[in-house]
Amino acid sequence: MTAPRTLTADLLVLGWGKGGKTLAASTAAAGRRVVMVEQSSLMYGGTCINIGCVPTKTLVHAADERREGDDPQEYFDRAVSTRDALIGKLNDVNLHMLADHDTVTIVDGRARFVGPREVEVAPSAGGAGLAEHLLISAETVIVNTGAEPALPAVPGIDGPRIHTSTSLQHVEPFPRRLAVIGAGPIGLEFASMFRSFGSEVTVIARGERILPDEDDDVADAVREVLEHEGITILTGTSVSEYVDGPDGVALQGTDDGNGAPLVADAVLVATGRRPATADLGLEQAGIEVDEHGAVVVDDQLRTSAEGVFAMGDVHGHGQQTYLSLDDSRIVASALTGDGSRRLSDRVAVPSTTFLTPPLSAVGLTEHEAREASHEVRTVLAPVAGIKAMPRPKTLGDARGVIKVVVDAQTDLVLGARLFHVDSQEVVNLVALAMRAGITATQLRDGIWTHPSSTEALNEVLGRLS
Repeated sequence: MTAPRTLTADLLVLGWGKGGKTLAASTAAAGRRVVMVEQSSLMYGGTCINIGCVPTKTLVHAADERREGDDPQEYFDRAVSTRDALIGKLNDVNLHMLADHDTVTIVDGRARFVGPREVEVAPSAGGAGLAEHLLISAETVIVNTGAEPALPAVPGIDGPRIHTSTSLQHVEPFPRRLAVIGAGPIGLEFASMFRSFGSEVTVIARGERILPDEDDDVADAVREVLEHEGITILTGTSVSEYVDGPDGVALQGTDDGNGAPLVADAVLVATGRRPATADLGLEQAGIEVDEHGAVVVDDQLRTSAEGVFAMGDVHGHGQQTYLSLDDSRIVASALTGDGSRRLSDRVAVPSTTFLTPPLSAVGLTEHEAREASHEVRTVLAPVAGIKAMPRPKTLGDARGVIKVVVDAQTDLVLGARLFHVDSQEVVNLVALAMRAGITATQLRDGIWTHPSSTEALNEVLGRLS
């Protein structure tokens, strides 16, 4: 057997996610040799660009623009075509972000550790010219392989009508009836999207309510909006088997209201994601993982193997592309900076679930704050009743609520849940205020543009009790 061809580098990055590509580009700009390994050319740029944040939000926007008379299949096909054209452009931009550097080598293939800071890459379909196994060693290695859908072991889950959040974006034909398994952010986002596209949507949750990590009043407000849109929500329900048939897939363990199992044209399984570490050969490099398969890292994202770092979803410390970007700052600080940046520096990290309207969150829930022994002041304000917030009304969507939790002793904001138009922008201001130690009173008395959603803070924070 012919020995693999060898390649050496200063930096080897496994996976083209946000953190990895950012560090790779800055390292290459400094004149150092970089090898980027990506298993598929369709994933240049990582999950967010190709199958996650950007394509799904493109579809959310298209769904919101659909008119009542638009044929669901035709409209969905046009929306997917627009999505694909955009993603193709972004994929190419990300390719040239690295390929245009003389010191960067891009390898398409499946990587597996064979020793400390050494991987063997096998050719993959659609690869950029890799015709044989390649052995790559580097001074520094970044594990940046992301996460993947975690499917429960339920009979029939490998059926042709069962989808992940990736495959559902190109579902064919368009499902007249869609069942969504899971009532977390991903499941609800797709449920809202496909309802707007014209599907009859049923959300199935094992727990007694949706959004189990949120306070009851916030979760109830979200449920009210979803149900008003025509989404059926079944809680306390588990699917025991998926039975494919000529009229769709029957979800055993559910009830369609007539004593028979619910039947759907397509099923989205959105029950969580797991770090993509299987078959990486991490044990060959002495890289420790936890019970969930996540790479164990220290406060500077160093793994248990010298010279190996982990970034992004693969280490299990939050699955957002902006956290992966911050990971690149931490690793760059450790490698070429003063080493001062830490994972533990992160506070008040915001997030948004792109329902219609979007649900944004930062900091503690009221329940979490009380569990942490804070004495709190809270406010829960329906958006429709906030007089100083005309922006949602001008857009014809005054649904939702705002909830803020404040420390009664310090007047500092402990957390906020913003369920309204523009919340994905307002939450960033609240998060910045929390990081900077700005008090609730200062936010209440802030001067904000009009009409905007931000100015709701003037009125809402004046209602704290």
